[in-house]
Amino acid sequence: MDALFIEFFQNTGFYLCDYRYLIMIVVGLLFIYLGIAKDYEPLLLVPIGFGMLMGNIPIFKGLGLGIYEPNSVLHYLYFGVTQGIYPPLIFLGIGAMTDFSTLLARPILMLLGAAAQTGIFITFLGALALGFAPHEAASIGIIGGADGPTAIFLTAKLAPNLIGPIAVAAYSYMALVPVIQPPIMRLLTTRKERLIRMEEPREVTKKEKMIFPIVAFLLCCFLAPAALPLLGMLCFGNVLKEAVVTERLAKTARNALIDTATILLGITVGASTQGDVFLTSSSVGIFALGAFSFCIATASGVIFAKFMNLFLKSKINPLLGAAGVSAVPDSARVVQIVGQKEDPTNFLLMHAMAPNVSGVIGSAIAAGVLWSLMAS
Repeated sequence: MDALFIEFFQNTGFYLCDYRYLIMIVVGLLFIYLGIAKDYEPLLLVPIGFGMLMGNIPIFKGLGLGIYEPNSVLHYLYFGVTQGIYPPLIFLGIGAMTDFSTLLARPILMLLGAAAQTGIFITFLGALALGFAPHEAASIGIIGGADGPTAIFLTAKLAPNLIGPIAVAAYSYMALVPVIQPPIMRLLTTRKERLIRMEEPREVTKKEKMIFPIVAFLLCCFLAPAALPLLGMLCFGNVLKEAVVTERLAKTARNALIDTATILLGITVGASTQGDVFLTSSSVGIFALGAFSFCIATASGVIFAKFMNLFLKSKINPLLGAAGVSAVPDSARVVQIVGQKEDPTNFLLMHAMAPNVSGVIGSAIAAGVLWSLMAS
C-alpha cells in the first residue's frame, strides 16, 4: 500500500515540479492580471497567460499530454502555429476589419509605416553581432514590427525552436504599447510639434477602396513573394469587406474566424513556454533584443516624420510616426492619447490609422524579404 502511494505521489505535479515551472506559472498569472485588471490586450494576454499555466503543469512523460509530445491534443493544436496556419487566418480577419480610407486619402503617410520597419533590420544585424544564427536573428528582428502573427509566421518558417520566446516577446510588447511608446514620442518631439493639427482628409470613393486591396496585393507580392500567405489573406479580407455583396463572409472573417484563430494561437503559444524548454539564456536575449527593436521602430517612425516636415508645406504631426508600428489599433490610440494631452481638441486617431495599417503591410513585406534572404 505504501509503495502504491509513493508511486502515485511520484507521478503528481507536486513531485515533478521544479522552480522553472513555478516561474512560468507566475508569469502566466501576471499576463492574466495585466489582461483583465489593466486591460492590456486582453484578447491576447489572457489566452497566452492561461496557456502558460497549462504548459507548466509538470506531467509524467509518455502520457501524451504535453505540447511537445507527439499525438497529444495540444501538440495537434500547436501544429497550426508551427506550420504557420493561424497567422494568415488572423490576417484575413484583420483585412475584413480594416478601412484603408485614411491611407488612400493621404498616401504619403504610408512612408511612416515603412520607416517604422527600420527597427526590424537594425535588430536583425544586432542579433547577428551577438552570435545568433542568421535564421534566428531574422526571427528576432521581426519583433520590432510589433505584429504577433507576422512574428510567429516567420519564426515558424525560420527558427521553430524559438517560437515560444519570440511569440511571447512580440505579444508582450504589443500589449505594452501604451507604456513603452509615450516616453519615446515625448523625448523626440517638441510641444510645438505635438500641437500640429492635421488637415481634414479628402473623401475616398468606393471604387478606390475596392481597387486598392487588389492593386496592393499584386504590387507587394511581386516585390516580396514570400509575403503572399499574409498579404494575400489581408487583402482578400479587405475585398470581402468592401465588396458589400460578400458582407456575410466578411462578418465571419472579422468575428468568429479571427476569434477562433486567436484563441487557438494564444493558448498553444502560451503552452509552448514550458519552463524546462523556455527558460534559457537565449530567451532573455530575445526579450532584450525585442525591446530594443520595438523602441527603434517607434523612434524611426517619429524621426522620419520630422524629416518629412523639412520638405512639406502642410506639416505632419510627428507623433503619427509612432503609429507606423503595426500594433493595430493600439499604437494609433497612443498617438491620439499623447496628442490630446497637449491639446484635448486635437483628434489624431483617424490620421494615425494610415501609418498604422501601412505598418501591417510593411511588417509582412519585411517578413517576406527576410524569409527570401534566408532561403537563398
